[in-house]
Amino acid sequence: MAVAFLAELVPVYALYAVWFVATGLSEAQVSALFAIWSVVGLIAEVPSGALADRFGRRRAVVTAHVGQAAGYAVWALWPTFTGFAAGFALWALGGSLESGAKEALLYDALAPGEQWRYARIASGSSAAGLLAQVPAAGLATLLLATGGGFAPVAWLSVGTCLVTAALAARLPDVRPGPSVLGDDEGDRGDELDDESALGWYAALRAGVVEAAAHPPVRAILLAVAVLGGVDALEEYFPLMAADWSVPNELVPPAVVATAVTGAVGAALGGVAAGWGRWRLTATIAAAVVALAVAAALAVPLAMILVAVFYGGYRLVLVVLEVRLQDRITGPSRATVTSVSGFGVEIVGLAVFGAWAVGGIWPIVAAAALVTALLPRILRTP
Repeated sequence: MAVAFLAELVPVYALYAVWFVATGLSEAQVSALFAIWSVVGLIAEVPSGALADRFGRRRAVVTAHVGQAAGYAVWALWPTFTGFAAGFALWALGGSLESGAKEALLYDALAPGEQWRYARIASGSSAAGLLAQVPAAGLATLLLATGGGFAPVAWLSVGTCLVTAALAARLPDVRPGPSVLGDDEGDRGDELDDESALGWYAALRAGVVEAAAHPPVRAILLAVAVLGGVDALEEYFPLMAADWSVPNELVPPAVVATAVTGAVGAALGGVAAGWGRWRLTATIAAAVVALAVAAALAVPLAMILVAVFYGGYRLVLVVLEVRLQDRITGPSRATVTSVSGFGVEIVGLAVFGAWAVGGIWPIVAAAALVTALLPRILRTP
């Protein structure tokens, strides 16, 4: 959990958009930077998962945080459009390396028969990451207030990323043998294990095949992708608060309160891991209803309902992510999880586009659709 907390204790997160504008970049240039970030991440997402499966998940996680630190160092040393673009590319490559590798590293480190502990680990890590955003924003504000500008914020972020990499280097990197695969997957698991030994391409193929052709994995992977992509809505919480007439001085506390509620929900995901499909469906349904009512009211107090939505949403998302890991049986766990991450990125981009066209309502509709399908998805395979 210390790694998860430090991974999000990055002060520059709270200020990079402001930094870009302060250096004189136009809105079009800022949008271009975000596009570069997204495109590089999308292209690298699944191949980087195969790299982690082939050459080591721990190595991928450590390299990811070192790459992220390098990106922020480039920003501090070269605060121009080109420098920011290069930094974003490094950050995106780092993020794609960590995506999938982190989950696989933690899951496979558990002893056979103890995979039930992963739910508690995943929920605690998710909650820690969300809570870290609060002190990170405080540190960024404090550093900026001292008059040092944005560079000190970037350098502190470099430091936290390197400390995270050092801690990640101490995590065990355990790879399961064919004996831990399920009985009904034995032949397939042996085949995949043989393939993964051939090299990166075989690991990539094995992971993509399991994600696309194994129905129990495919169903829950799609659910994680859609619900995970809905998390892009978080980017609009400040805008929602402002549009709903929340006083400017109360917008930051309202957004922080929503993030804290999400952390509470994520922390409860470990307890909810044993819930049945109908209880989980009822939870996400109540969350979606809360979001819909908040959007319909569009008043300051509606942010309370947004917080309720975010808490319930994060709880169910953690459980779905745990169920995905439980259903993966082949050796290319990081690759399969990266396919899910690719889907999350695609849905996230769709959320941005949907907001531009129809505001919050298309997002509510997408979440409601997944809610309706959830009982079928969560049936025991």
